[in-house]
Amino acid sequence: MRKVLLVLAILPLMTAGCISTATSIVKAPFQVAGKAVDWTTTSQEESDRNYGRKMRKQEAEEGKQRKELAKRCRKDPRRGECGQYQGYRAGE
Repeated sequence: MRKVLLVLAILPLMTAGCISTATSIVKAPFQVAGKAVDWTTTSQEESDRNYGRKMRKQEAEEGKQRKELAKRCRKDPRRGECGQYQGYRAGE
């Protein structure tokens, strides 16, 4: 009787590692699939960051063009392009 009680007391300690390993093996495919989805999709935060970067580049380009136009107009104001800016506009 004592041996049976001793085995029953030790059994959970002996199988704890096996259960942990089995759990890890079962969870692994789901974790890998989750990582793959994270890598292939764009989060809203990342999308917003990329959009902001794109708009800043466009605005910088527009600023350069406006500056060049103003410089040309100062040199020769009689040119026909010195009216309202008709060039590139960011966001369009």
